[in-house]
Amino acid sequence: MELRKSSGNSENPLYRLSEEIHTVIAATIDEEGLPVTCAIDIMDSDSDSLYFLTARGKGFYHRLKERHFIALTGIKGNNTMSSIAISIRGKTEEAGDDILQHLLEKNSYMYKIYPTEELRKALVAFRIHEGSGEFFDLSTKPITRKAFSFCMKEKTEERVITESCTGCGKCIEACPQSCIITNTLPFSIKTENCLFCGRCEEVCPEKAVVRRKS
Repeated sequence: MELRKSSGNSENPLYRLSEEIHTVIAATIDEEGLPVTCAIDIMDSDSDSLYFLTARGKGFYHRLKERHFIALTGIKGNNTMSSIAISIRGKTEEAGDDILQHLLEKNSYMYKIYPTEELRKALVAFRIHEGSGEFFDLSTKPITRKAFSFCMKEKTEERVITESCTGCGKCIEACPQSCIITNTLPFSIKTENCLFCGRCEEVCPEKAVVRRKS
């Protein structure tokens, strides 16, 4: 398996995870169906995959082999209000020895952790090859929130305002990011600036705000 060349675009969330954030908190499911978290490094990306490695003896490896699924979040910033966060959930598979060697060469600190060729035989490269995620930026005003997917149809969840809206303005007062658009009736929500806090849904007297998956 070969890496498909990444665009190197700093706006690409896969690229940002590998090159800017790098260390993320990942979650897998154990044999009892319970979540387990660990810290891993996203060691490279290409146009539609993320790459990382682990050792065969670790529980993390066995959970990946059993479930073939992972969720992760990476955060970059000096504090909460200057941070970006990227979350992804997706399917995993082994990526092969050629990719493993590439990841080791690109992330040479691994030679300090596994200093001999014999020790490095324990390592296995994985790729996340199908997934969806969310980019969240608290440093902008209003905040920026964007869903994305790779190698699959994007599945998103959002709040929408239905025809039951009377234009009373309760949602405008309740929205912490001022992302209610009022130039038409029914009102609408600017999803890319929405915190998804649910206040508009809670205060609407007509129950016109609903959650919708697409």
